[in-house]
Amino acid sequence: MAYIGKTPVLGNFVKLDAISVVNGQAAYTMQNGGVNFTSYDNVNQFLVSLNGILQSPTDSFTVSGSTLTFASNLSTGDVIDFVMVLGNTLDVGTPSDNTVSLAKLTATGTKDATTFLRGDNTFAAAGSPSIDDNGDATAITIDSDEKVLINKTSAGSANVGAEFSSSGSSMTRSGGTPLIINRTTNFGELIKFRKDNSDVGKIDCTSAGIGIYLGGTAAANNLDDYEEGTFTPTWTGSSSVSVASGNYGYYTKIGNVVTVHFGAVLSSSSNSYYAITNAPFQSNIASGSAMGSAREYGHTGYSYVTIMGDNSTTISMVSYQNNAVANAYLACSLTYRTD
Repeated sequence: MAYIGKTPVLGNFVKLDAISVVNGQAAYTMQNGGVNFTSYDNVNQFLVSLNGILQSPTDSFTVSGSTLTFASNLSTGDVIDFVMVLGNTLDVGTPSDNTVSLAKLTATGTKDATTFLRGDNTFAAAGSPSIDDNGDATAITIDSDEKVLINKTSAGSANVGAEFSSSGSSMTRSGGTPLIINRTTNFGELIKFRKDNSDVGKIDCTSAGIGIYLGGTAAANNLDDYEEGTFTPTWTGSSSVSVASGNYGYYTKIGNVVTVHFGAVLSSSSNSYYAITNAPFQSNIASGSAMGSAREYGHTGYSYVTIMGDNSTTISMVSYQNNAVANAYLACSLTYRTD
């Protein structure tokens, strides 16, 4: 390859021919292979050792053309150990704008306003920013509305996956639990609800299960129990009573309040009152009695009052007419307080 000016020597060292000292002489000709060595422009490229001591450029010697000149005349006995030249550095400069072509980058793909250059030197469509799972599936996507989508490619609660945004979040799963809340170590809050940064409710885990606080987080707002089910009433009365058919009982317990619905077609003597003895929860009534209603619908159409005292599981039915009724058809209900 042809060059204008000197052939650049890049990154290597050139050791010049040995130089014999002449008594009283300071200037010496530098040669490489018997040919005068043309100086580089920078004296700092030269390493010169005299009498085993590396000399300081400029202070101890100078270079001009092929002439090396020491700061003072040398004497018989002085030894120029070596002269070495560091290779030139080549400054190719900074490429001008728009001068490096796609071919020079060896990048592939289409360069336009919708693509970007990837780390593997390929242009790819920008599309929606996403994170993959190191395989061939998209794990996280951020769509044009800045919604973060996990395991889903389009927003909407009908689509399987998780979605988070300032306008609301959703989790959707097909055939399984969408969200699991798990607290370890101790009992306490699982979820807290706020309005304008003030607590309005929460869900706690307790030794008895879940406690839901509605309308606030004080003890009075705690709904700590809910249960519903059935039971089979055990009947009695002022005289002989047995069940002819249709014996049933249902209950719903919300917190410390129980509502029961029960009834049966009875085979009985002429009873002044009827009662069941196995209400599903024992009463806890501070004073007086809990009272509800019932009706004998098979013979008389009489209305009854249902009565329950404190610390009891017995509910009595007495007709408003205070008449005895045999073979009663009873439908009854009562709401009472329990522990």
